[in-house]
Amino acid sequence: MKVIINTYPCAFITPGGGEVQLMRTFEQLQGLNVDVSLYNLWKPELDTADIVHFFSVFGGSYYFCQMVKRLGKKLAISPVIWIDDPAKYPSAEIKAMLDIADIILPNSQLEAEMLTAAFGIDPAKFHVVHNAVEENAFAIVEPELFRRVYGLHDYFLCVGNIEDRKNQLRLLEAIKGMPYPLICIGHVRDEAYLQRCKEVGGAQFQYIGALEHNSQLLLSAYAGAKLFVLPSTLETPGLAALEAAATGCRRMLVTAVGSAREYFGNQVGYVEDPYDPEHIRKQIGLRLVDGEQDCRFVAKRFTWKRAAEQTLAAYEKLLGE
Repeated sequence: MKVIINTYPCAFITPGGGEVQLMRTFEQLQGLNVDVSLYNLWKPELDTADIVHFFSVFGGSYYFCQMVKRLGKKLAISPVIWIDDPAKYPSAEIKAMLDIADIILPNSQLEAEMLTAAFGIDPAKFHVVHNAVEENAFAIVEPELFRRVYGLHDYFLCVGNIEDRKNQLRLLEAIKGMPYPLICIGHVRDEAYLQRCKEVGGAQFQYIGALEHNSQLLLSAYAGAKLFVLPSTLETPGLAALEAAATGCRRMLVTAVGSAREYFGNQVGYVEDPYDPEHIRKQIGLRLVDGEQDCRFVAKRFTWKRAAEQTLAAYEKLLGE
């Protein structure tokens, strides 16, 4: 079995959860002795592949996927998407991609059901591969490390690219007057959005840039937060939320738009309306008084090794057909 993995051209300029998912899947498949490689634009070698696995349904991706099918290759697609409003997305292109895919690997059963409802895709084409965290990265996490380095003790934490979808601006509006700063960690995908966050948040907003994925400093930031907040307009369910849970973060509030409930159940708080700062503020208040939760089960239940095994099962199913 020869597999080639690809995604849209600008994905790794400001990498997020989808890019982490791609690279961890690639690495873990190698560990399972799969002959897998990353697509090389200058040396495509698509003729050698049994399966081409494309991550994302970002606009402009259809033409590559169409070429894969014209070459007679099996096409697997990991959509990494949640359609909250079809008008926001190139829906015709997304449907075309999913229609020509031989197998679709959503991050949850909820995502599969959403895509079926949105685009009329045959449910039999889906094979769920859950998002994940590093299997051994969370064995020992020291909450005090981040506090010592940045001189912070009680803080709200939001980890994700700085952009409208992650919703940091409404979160800043929601916490005005609360006695805790908001620490934001991540790449900047929208410089103008970052400037608006600075204007609205003032001294309460502290952006410290991006930290290396799974570094002890980042894991310590999760573990030491008074509250981890990811009030995105959508998530599938958000790697940062899984990582925060795996570190033993004391309190968590995540968006309800997407598939988070399939992962966390009733163990975390949910933002039902991410567009309403007053609602976000109310939910933050409830999490602060509701007590602590323990979501460390995430570190054992959702691992990249298991995700790779689910992915390999999808490949075997595809070639068996």
